[in-house]
Amino acid sequence: MIRVRSKVVLLVAPHIVGLDVLPNNKVFKHISITAAIFPAIHDIKPNLLILDYDHLVNDIEKILRRLSANPSYKSIKICCYKNKWHSKIDPFLKTLGVDHIFYAEDMKEEASRKNVFDAIGSVIMDGTFFSLLKPVH
Repeated sequence: MIRVRSKVVLLVAPHIVGLDVLPNNKVFKHISITAAIFPAIHDIKPNLLILDYDHLVNDIEKILRRLSANPSYKSIKICCYKNKWHSKIDPFLKTLGVDHIFYAEDMKEEASRKNVFDAIGSVIMDGTFFSLLKPVH
């Protein structure tokens, strides 16, 4: 199990399953548009960046190279969510600067949790910012 303590998190994924992010939330931001990644990084200055590989498959190399080339992004931990392990892609992502890769099967192991973000919290985050999220009914 991987734990990373993060104060500010930026999630780049097509949608958040089962949660609405409160509009005044300063510690968790969700975006789905690739062009909004770097403006959002400058806006909220995240400690942790979570990328959905399947959503960003065409742009992920360009994003990771830009993150690794700029010294002001060095302190950002980068995590990547993938559906399954791949022998060529995963090591390549690691060399491009991804700190942690977690898979859909990791989420299935945590299926007893209330929702997928509790599972993500137990896999990669401290979970202290979850109190700022509003459950969707």
